[in-house]
Amino acid sequence: MEALGTLFGDISSVIWGPFCLIPLLLGTGLYLTIRLGGLQFIKLAASLRLGLLKRKDDGAEGDVSQFQALTTALAATVGTGNIVGVATAIGIGGPGALFWMWVTGLLGMASKYSEAYLGVRYRGTDIAGEKSGGPQYYLQRGIKGPFGKFLALFFAVAATLASFGIGNMTQGNSIAANLDNSFGVTPWVTGLILTILSLAVLVGGIKSIGKVTAGFVPIMIVFYVVASIYILIANVGGIPAAFAEIFTDAFTGTSAVGGFAGSAIIIAVQYGVARGIFSNESGMGSAAIAAAAAQTTHPVRQGLVSMTQTFIDTIIVVTCTGLVIITTGTWNKIDEATGAQVSAALMTGQAFTHGLPGQWGHWVVTIGLVMFAFSTILGWCYYGERNIERLIGRRAVMPFRVLFSLIVYVGCTTELTAVWNFSDMMNGLMALPNLVGLLIMSGLIARETRWYLKNDPKLEANKAQIEDFMKDRDGWSEWKSGDVVGSSQHRQAHSG
Repeated sequence: MEALGTLFGDISSVIWGPFCLIPLLLGTGLYLTIRLGGLQFIKLAASLRLGLLKRKDDGAEGDVSQFQALTTALAATVGTGNIVGVATAIGIGGPGALFWMWVTGLLGMASKYSEAYLGVRYRGTDIAGEKSGGPQYYLQRGIKGPFGKFLALFFAVAATLASFGIGNMTQGNSIAANLDNSFGVTPWVTGLILTILSLAVLVGGIKSIGKVTAGFVPIMIVFYVVASIYILIANVGGIPAAFAEIFTDAFTGTSAVGGFAGSAIIIAVQYGVARGIFSNESGMGSAAIAAAAAQTTHPVRQGLVSMTQTFIDTIIVVTCTGLVIITTGTWNKIDEATGAQVSAALMTGQAFTHGLPGQWGHWVVTIGLVMFAFSTILGWCYYGERNIERLIGRRAVMPFRVLFSLIVYVGCTTELTAVWNFSDMMNGLMALPNLVGLLIMSGLIARETRWYLKNDPKLEANKAQIEDFMKDRDGWSEWKSGDVVGSSQHRQAHSG
């Protein structure tokens, strides 16, 4: 396992290196931002209103409301990356890594919009009547010929495997380790309880997941953000210096301080981008799978709602974690017991312990991580099952849900160094075909987005009004044909 972990780590370092995914992620996000006219900035307020206040499109086809699709995607992304991932980025890359996480998030909003748009536009309906969409479908349907089919299948395999890593075992392991450390709960007990809870929710599919996440996700995010804001208010004098460090170190790198192994700018960029994408998943294509299930009257509308997920994840939650770590000075503290820098796994907990009275900080991080990680398990099971449906068919969905729930126990009770490296590797392998597809289909995305927003600039059109200005538009009748039960299988058999 040690040799396998090393192999996965070596492959991951190449994929996430300065000559592969980092320029591709940032370049794709920047290119889409330009082609879409800065959509993520211009339409952010309207998108937040549509997703968080209006929450649904009346009379629209789909399995869950726009809000539930958003919270399912948030459930999958707001996880250990927002606590441990941020600490890892800052611990190795210095405060400047947080700047590059912001850049990844802001540019990634254009990528997130684009993949969600495509997820809805090319979705179908499986034989059980549930929506099925995402890169595993739109790469093949939007890019004709063998190349599109290859990209789609490559993504489907990578996403299925990744769901057991990033979305399952690593999350369960984090929950078990923190509960053991904080409250003395034996890992096998945690594993058993998590497995039962997961099974109870997951067997009900996206409708069950959507109901749970719609109530659960807002509470967990508010809980964590309020605790973070309390600490930042208590350390308000250190906030200007923290921002100065973030912006300075983003372009100069961090000099060696005490036991901190100094890092150059490339390390800040590399870890900022890698942990940024681990946190918000923009460009990976995963959120498009949740978006495809939404009850929406037009792909643009759900694309804009899904775009807010990255804003909430990175600009709000990640920023809270990062500023707490930096303002409390925990990022370059030395562990007295070991004489080395405080590990990423403990860094956020120590920062909150330093900022909150008594043991509250430690408890907040533990409870927050448990909620974040469990919700990630729910969201990623849905991502995995939709890719299994693409590869094997609907008959494999229920066995997958059961297997996925059982694997949670393995994650809680096993050492996972190799799995963490495997997760990083598979995240990258998911992103590669998706980013290539986004670039190829960027013209379609930009053209159709401009047309829709020209006719509904305030996102207030109802179903009848949208039908009126879209009825003669190329691709409109094809999109509506995806509502026919069995269209997922039909399109799969006849595309490419």
